[in-house]
Amino acid sequence: MRKPLVVALCALALAGAGATPAVAVAPSPTGADTTTGTAPATPLTDLVNDTVGAVAYTLSGLTAPKAGAVNFAGTVSLSNCSGSVVRMPDSAASDPALVLTNGHCLESGFPAPGQVLTDRASSRTFGLLNASGAKVATLRANRLVYATMTDTDAAIYRLSSTYAQIKSAYGIDPLTLSGTRPAAGTAISVVSGYWKRIYNCSVDGFAYRLKEGDWTWKDSVRYTSACDTIGGTSGSPVVDDATGKVVAVNNTGNEDGGRCTVNNPCEVDENGGVTVRQGINYAQQTYPFTACFTTGNRLDLSASGCTVPKP
Repeated sequence: MRKPLVVALCALALAGAGATPAVAVAPSPTGADTTTGTAPATPLTDLVNDTVGAVAYTLSGLTAPKAGAVNFAGTVSLSNCSGSVVRMPDSAASDPALVLTNGHCLESGFPAPGQVLTDRASSRTFGLLNASGAKVATLRANRLVYATMTDTDAAIYRLSSTYAQIKSAYGIDPLTLSGTRPAAGTAISVVSGYWKRIYNCSVDGFAYRLKEGDWTWKDSVRYTSACDTIGGTSGSPVVDDATGKVVAVNNTGNEDGGRCTVNNPCEVDENGGVTVRQGINYAQQTYPFTACFTTGNRLDLSASGCTVPKP
């Protein structure tokens, strides 16, 4: 699971900082297994994570790939992951804004296999970034709308602010979820609000099933090797460079060449054949969610065409 890594400690050491970042208890790549989650962020951990992010932004600016039209506007940093403010294709400016991240990034810990969480109270905070990656505001959720690690690895929060309010106060628009499945060969950018870094590559193909520990995901996006995402990039939006729309949410990668274990997901084909691709990273498609939200950004799991897992 792509949660913060000890790399954060190295970044702080190189920068001469005196603070110590909060290190996630869970695995580093976004995959899955029985692990404990991280506690909700405290003001101290928020401060530390902001410091880590600023240091990482400065250091990665020397080596990070440069995206064309894709930038950080609308992305967010979490206490343990990345994310983005998103809208559905038919969302209105007056609708309460939504934040997309991974299911394994929940402050309460990983959902169990088969578990789907809906309509839970939440007061989680998110650091809103502008185009250059600078934090311009702290946004707050009032509900966890949906979260699961079954078939996909996604969590959607509802904010206390509308899209219009965010635009008026900070000049930032949400990212739009694409309503269609991405194609192999599509040029994409993985935009990490946690590390303030953009990874550029292409969709290499799709894994019929992606298995990591006790979790299995369907029709996962496989990146080409240039997207060498690291811990902390969990929940990053995967943006189609041509349209600027979100087509997936970054979530895992095979770190050590292990077979279907935590931090080492494997691909399973229709016939049960297993393929291990060390160093390759993955994301979960987001277009299925666009059929599950109706007027007012209300989740309706019974809506026509809504195929995401249900409680």
